[in-house]
Amino acid sequence: MNIQNILVAGQYESAFQQYLLHLEKYSLRFQSTDMISEDDMEWADAYVGFAPSNAFHPSKVRWTHAFNAGVNNFLSIDGWEKSNTTLTRTVSDFGEKMSEYCLSYILKDLQHHKLLQAQQKDKLWSPKAPAALKDQTITIFGTGETGKVIAKVLSGFGTTVYGISSSGENKQYFKQVNRLESSKPLIEQSDYIISTLPLTQRTENLFNEQIFRCLDNAYFINVGRGQGVDTKHLINALDSGKVRHAVLDVFESEPLPKSSELWHREDVTITPHISALTDLDDAISCFCNTLENIERDETLSNQVDFSKGY
Repeated sequence: MNIQNILVAGQYESAFQQYLLHLEKYSLRFQSTDMISEDDMEWADAYVGFAPSNAFHPSKVRWTHAFNAGVNNFLSIDGWEKSNTTLTRTVSDFGEKMSEYCLSYILKDLQHHKLLQAQQKDKLWSPKAPAALKDQTITIFGTGETGKVIAKVLSGFGTTVYGISSSGENKQYFKQVNRLESSKPLIEQSDYIISTLPLTQRTENLFNEQIFRCLDNAYFINVGRGQGVDTKHLINALDSGKVRHAVLDVFESEPLPKSSELWHREDVTITPHISALTDLDDAISCFCNTLENIERDETLSNQVDFSKGY
């Protein structure tokens, strides 16, 4: 793949400074995403950024690199498979960040933080023993790099960790991995459910009445994509006790509209998509590493499989 002209969507000149020596044989053009023109796209061999511009189309470049881990905003544009354009995504320490996020809320639940804070307010001394992580069963939807790191962290505490994936392939750190079609036995015995799933045609509204009715007072955490959860069915599951609490970092529409019922529920914790924020330096580093692999004609581990959507 012959890459000479690289269009960077965003005024990131200062962030690229430490990489310019590495990129000296390439021509770089920095342009605000909303200012990218047809001429910019005609000039470019590669497009790099967090989001496609209005002038972007896959057929206009040989390679596109997303600064995000998720690429649904790029895949929403038609023409990828016909263009033969390579699409890669940023692979960074998202798994570590999300594992810390999930662990923090699981421990908050097991250690009875909410109860103890209420007792402190009432000056009530009433000990309640924390529950142990080793006694919990946790099912993670998505056993890719992110899900695998979360499983590694949780299994390190002796937790029983199950996985649900499209392939059902067994992986390290999971006691068992099932395909969605055979996931019911794992879901039914889970104390915690964690979704790390990307947005694809198969995962959109995956968490609906069919899955929630299998739960029994489970704790639900979504760090994948908001569109993977049918909000109406989640609310029904909360009301019926199938889900005792939901920690939601992602939503179908972001920012979450102020009119949403979720804001007012005590059994819902809302965070503003911060479980694994993309560090720009990490994103640029991943871009440079991917460019090196392209130069060497090596396999790209972060290349998007259009049939899967990630």
